[in-house]
Parts: sequence; structure tokens; C-alpha cells
Amino acid sequence: MPVLLFVVLVGLAVALKVFSPKQPSRTPDNAPQMSVKTQVLAAQNYQVNVESYGTVSPRTQSLLVAQIAGQIVQVSDDFDNGGFFKAGDSLLTIDDRDYRADVKIAEAQLLAAQAALEEEKAQSELALRDWKSLGRANQPNDFLLRKPQLKAAEANLISAQSNLEKVRLDLERTTIVAPYDGRVMSSNVDLGQVVSVNSVLGEIYAISKLEVRLPIRDRDLAYIDLPEVYRDTQSAGQVFPRVELFSGLVANQVWQGAVVRTESAIDSTSRQLHVIAEIDDPYATADAEVVEFAIVPATSRQSLVDRSKGQAGRQPQIKIGQYVTAKVAGKVLENAIVIPVSAIYQGSFVYVVEEGLLQRKPIRIAWQNEVEALIGDGLAAGQELVLSSLGQVFSGTPVLVVKDETSVTKIADEPQAKPLDISPATSPEAVAGD
Repeated sequence: MPVLLFVVLVGLAVALKVFSPKQPSRTPDNAPQMSVKTQVLAAQNYQVNVESYGTVSPRTQSLLVAQIAGQIVQVSDDFDNGGFFKAGDSLLTIDDRDYRADVKIAEAQLLAAQAALEEEKAQSELALRDWKSLGRANQPNDFLLRKPQLKAAEANLISAQSNLEKVRLDLERTTIVAPYDGRVMSSNVDLGQVVSVNSVLGEIYAISKLEVRLPIRDRDLAYIDLPEVYRDTQSAGQVFPRVELFSGLVANQVWQGAVVRTESAIDSTSRQLHVIAEIDDPYATADAEVVEFAIVPATSRQSLVDRSKGQAGRQPQIKIGQYVTAKVAGKVLENAIVIPVSAIYQGSFVYVVEEGLLQRKPIRIAWQNEVEALIGDGLAAGQELVLSSLGQVFSGTPVLVVKDETSVTKIADEPQAKPLDISPATSPEAVAGD
């Protein structure tokens, strides 16, 4: 019996070995474990665009204040919130009847003072003739010649002239005249209202220029030529960095401007330096272009003007206090290595493909925005950067490169160009073009 059981077990073992499925062969260690998309790096001239933000404010802003008292008898149709006006336009008129009467009174007082002066001159000349007719050889004194009375009459004449000028000026001030081409921000009075001296009639601003105050981060200061004025130099001929201002308040809007000056102090709250961007003649064109734009890298972005062709329409006007984002044109850097931010891990390393193997490369970022990073050290032209998102991988892992024409950058004429070397202690002018 034990012999029979042994024979049965041996038979079952042989049957299992013969009829069991074959195990797949093991993949060689050097076979590719994953597929990745790559980009061949090339040195290039890179235009730095510094990003910022701010709110629109007037370059010139004024309060209209009444210099005389009276009732408002006329209000211009343009003197309303949002109304436009030209320099010299009459905005408001105050009742001038009292002031015209004052002018007539002052004119009469002036005539009386002139007559009194002429009379005193005649009296002085008469006194001198009488003195000479008496045959006296010595000179008469001033009191005899009525010189004090003559000076008093001259003083009265000057006072009458000054009073006439003053009342005429008050009469002119009954008409509130626009000091410049502008727009009404607020109107505080209306027809029939009685105003007193120093009453605020409204607030206006000039439309020739608008301003945006833009903070610049410390890391961006080395990559932008800020306009600076010194005591011993002239600002004539200075180049002002171009700036594009964007807003999505009503539609995708864009305005062109320039950074015209730098503030003299660091903001005590944000600890950042602010610059002032100006928009020239923002209300000049009624039919402006509405631009459909996207925030994309400057190296691959089309001209906003070109991209907006065929989209002409009436663009909503820029508003005071409107929030805008800005892109300030910085320096042009030569032989720059620029990569997508998405390809950087932990802000300190990337992966490249060398001879079919994945290799980890430590890098130093010289500057970056939300999309691109400018590499200071660690990469060179001709290397194959991995763009695919990777998990836990190790250097030396075999990979299969997927050819993606849209992700490959053409090698520059100098394939052996060295990577850009920009460090905090290095002057950016040594490596950047103006």
C-alpha cells in the first residue's frame, strides 16, 4: 500500500510539471522601463519680461474749488460723472450780477481818484507860482507845495486801480473754466445751488496721460533697466522700458505704455521698489482693438497686434482705479538656457536623457516666472531635457524617447555654447544685452 501511494504521488508530480503553463521570460535589466518626451536644449537670446500689477490712476488730478460765492446759474452738459471736456471750456457759471455791479463801482472810484490826483497836481503848481510871484529866492517847503496831499492822491489812485483789478478778477471767476483737456471724476453741485468760497464743485483729471504704480520684486531688479534721474545728468535721450498692461474687467483688454520713472524710496509696507508706468493718450481712439491674449512665454508669444488682427471692435474704456496686470520689458540675455518650469523638480534638479538612460542633473535657477526658468548652472545646449512628469525614478533607468516635434527646439548655430552664468554677485550687464 505505501508503495502504491508513492507511485501515485510521483505520477501527479510528473503530470503537473508537464502540463503546467510556461513562465514568461524575465525582461533584461537594460530594456526601457518607460517612455518620456524630451526637448533638445539650445542657447538663445532671451527677452526677460518682468511681471507686476497695479491700479490705474490719473497723472494730473484736480479739485475744482469756488473762489467766490454765489448761485450756480449754468452747468455744462459735459460737467457730469464721466464727461469729457477741453481746455478752456466753461464748466459752471455763477450768478455774476453782483460782481458786474462791483466792477462799475470800482471804475467810478478809479475815476474819482484820478480826478483828485489831477486836482492836487494843479494845487501844487498853483502854490509854486504864487511863491515865485512874491519874489522870494529860496525854495518853498513840501507842505507849501502840497506834496503830502499829492502823494495821498497818488496812493488813492493806486488803491482804486487795484480794487478794479480785483473785482474784475472776481467777475472772471464766476465762470469755472477747464484748465486742461480732461474728464469729470465727480460732480458735487448742480443748477440753482448756492456755493460759498472754497466750496468743492467737483473733481477732474487730465486725459493726456494715465499712470500705474507697479511693484518690482527684488529678484527682478537686476534684469530690467529702470529709468533713473541723477542731479548731474540729463534725462533727455533716456530709453524707457516698454510695458503691456492687461485687464479682464469687461473683455480681454491690452494697453501699451512705458515705465517713465522710479520712485525714490522702498515701500515701507511691501519692502519693494515701485516704478511708474504711463499710458499716453488712452482715450484717443474710439475703435480700439479687443485682444484675445494668453499669458505665454515671451520667446514663443506672437505679437499682440498680429494676434488681434480681424478682431477690431469698440473696446471698453480704461477706468480710474481699474486693476491691471503688467509685463515690463527687461533685458535681452545672450546665450541663455530657458526651460519650462514644469520640468523642474523641487526647484533644484531636472532629468535628462543620456545614451538612452535617465540622468538626474542639479541646476541653479537664475530667474523664473510662472512658465519659464532661466538656468544659471547645470545645463548646456544640446542636452536632452525630459518634459514628461516622472514619479519615483532613479538615475540610470533606461527610457524610450517619444519623438514629439512640438517639444524639440532647434539647435542654435553654436551648439557648444556655454550655459548662462548669472549669480547674485555678478553684474547682469556682463552677461546681458541692453
